[in-house]
Amino acid sequence: MSLFLKERTEARQLFPAPVNGAVVQETPPCLSWLTENSPCPVTVQVFGADGSLFWQGSTEKNYIVPEKILPVGTYTWDVLAGEERRGLQKFTVGEEAVPFERPDARTLFESVPDVRPRHLFFKEDIPALLARETELAALGRTVAVAMEDPLPQRPMFHKDENALPYREYFGRFRDFCDRDLVALSLAYALLGDEAAGKKAKELLLTICDWNPAGPCSLNGPWGDEVGLSCARCLPAVFDLLYPVLNDKERIYAAQTVFAYAQQCEFRLQKLDYCRNPGDSHAGRLPAYLGEAALVLKGTGVCPEETLVSWLSQALEIYGGIFPYYGTEDGGWAEGPFYASSYTKWYLPFFSAARRLGGVDFMRRPFYRKLTHFFLHFARPEYENHPFGDGYWCRSEDPEWPGFFAQNPLRVYADRFGPAAAKELSAVCEQQIDIYKLHLLDVFLPTGPVEAAGEEDNSLAVFPEAGFAALHSDFVGENDLCLLIRAGKFGSDSHRHPDQGSFALFWNGLALVSPSGYFGRQYGSNHHLQWTNTTRAHNALLLDGEGQYSFSMLSRGQITSAEKTPDGGKLTMEIPAAYPCGAHWSRTVEMNGCTVTIRDHVEAEEPVAVSFPLHTLAMPAAEGDGVVLHRPGVRMTVQPVAGDMAAAEISDRFAVDLNDGVPEAYRVAMPPQYHVLWTTKEKKTTHDLCFTLTVEPEE
Repeated sequence: MSLFLKERTEARQLFPAPVNGAVVQETPPCLSWLTENSPCPVTVQVFGADGSLFWQGSTEKNYIVPEKILPVGTYTWDVLAGEERRGLQKFTVGEEAVPFERPDARTLFESVPDVRPRHLFFKEDIPALLARETELAALGRTVAVAMEDPLPQRPMFHKDENALPYREYFGRFRDFCDRDLVALSLAYALLGDEAAGKKAKELLLTICDWNPAGPCSLNGPWGDEVGLSCARCLPAVFDLLYPVLNDKERIYAAQTVFAYAQQCEFRLQKLDYCRNPGDSHAGRLPAYLGEAALVLKGTGVCPEETLVSWLSQALEIYGGIFPYYGTEDGGWAEGPFYASSYTKWYLPFFSAARRLGGVDFMRRPFYRKLTHFFLHFARPEYENHPFGDGYWCRSEDPEWPGFFAQNPLRVYADRFGPAAAKELSAVCEQQIDIYKLHLLDVFLPTGPVEAAGEEDNSLAVFPEAGFAALHSDFVGENDLCLLIRAGKFGSDSHRHPDQGSFALFWNGLALVSPSGYFGRQYGSNHHLQWTNTTRAHNALLLDGEGQYSFSMLSRGQITSAEKTPDGGKLTMEIPAAYPCGAHWSRTVEMNGCTVTIRDHVEAEEPVAVSFPLHTLAMPAAEGDGVVLHRPGVRMTVQPVAGDMAAAEISDRFAVDLNDGVPEAYRVAMPPQYHVLWTTKEKKTTHDLCFTLTVEPEE
């Protein structure tokens, strides 16, 4: 059996890069490949355009970064293990590739000064941070809430069936840890608020009293959310509160930080993270390792070599294969809800690494372009935010308070713009009453501002992540916005089997939307049996069957995107996402306020094709089609080709929102509505056409 795999065999495996023929956007690029899980020494060779050996290195990992900048040009590269070769592949370093030399852990560690605070900011940074009046006002309101909050109760969900269950407990724990503890600590460090410091100290020591290996563990059998909050917040809090802790309390708190960092390292090793980086929760853990190394230096709770090792792991991952879900085009494959939070967890570590050692991870392509993704997929005025889990949540949604980051553009817009992103970031910040979850990136010193080219926002395409947005009038008063999804990432984790799906908005109001919710929590009956099925989305069904759920096989591709005089045209290919093996092509075209959808299906055996459509208001039948009214707008949907039977209209999910949920923990969410057209005949080839006409109403 060959050591080198030609294709991914598991949904969470690394995507090898650069793909053959790619133009890389940073130099030196991270070179990665697929191998069997067992480590094996390999040699990597990079050849110049003339065929001469340009660089060679060895590793037992599945990736490597050359130690020197590769000049603009075309290269070939190979991976060798003994007598076995993977085979030559080609890539090009483009004219606009960003130089990014990777850092050395020992050098960075030695640069950490013996001062407190040292992590989020230095004392000399505080005067500039105090000029952020909007943020300070929100912090003050948050501190007022935190001062009134009682101390948290020890978790009992692991042994008392009458105690607050895990799901409800960790939601409340985020209030105590991510919100109260961090806000109080910031108020002490920034404002010298002694009362806040006293309450923060009491809260910190209360959390330290709970065994990190018990129900608060990052790796325990009950769930990891409590442990993640501790691993995320305690390093920064320890650093901020250092002056109010006595010597024994400092050792106690440092040992707790150390315990959670050990759990982070164990989790990464158990996952074999660098070969399998598609674990939704694990991508933040290297940052927590790095932060622990920075704040624990000089405490004596562990050998320095352990801290340097943690720092080395963090630097290698963030300078190499990371991010898995974030792509060089600036998109985030798990959709805007998870992008809003998951692109923040590592920002405190990035900021510290830049200030302490000049290591600026945000120069890498994904971070420079992320604001363009948020501009189209995470606008706060939009009624929901397709695609993926949590699409239905806004920042004030009671189901997951604060998890949809209240200002996802913070830090990114400040550094990279463009102007529209800076404006949107300011709007988001001004709308915040209190900070709920994300406080650790609010008061970071601003990094070097880089000029960002203004883009035509009427069309935005993120082909690697699998998203595109088309607007009729991006900055106007009557904007028709079309969003689509089709990409290489499958339907596991927080992504749904919705390749080829679309959504339609009028001035932020959802006209066509995905459907379904978590329900009480991720993994509820409703979530697994409705939200995570193609039936819940605006993608075709074949013989009533959808795409593979929780599978890497649910893949697609945006094959073309173009502007036209009256709008634009997007084309997607979904070649093998259905168990029946059918190939589906979808073209979505916007002309003014009319959207035309053309579907072509080819199957080996005759199939019936169903065209689902989901809305947030009850549609009414009108001839062969339906009509829908939202405030100030009317939408008419009409089948034009495909010989469809009359539409079925329903206001019920196939699996109820609270199916299987104890009565005390049932949730209430806004209703959703479902329309389904199905072809009258089964055929091996189908050509469908629908028009969606949008008209303003008084």
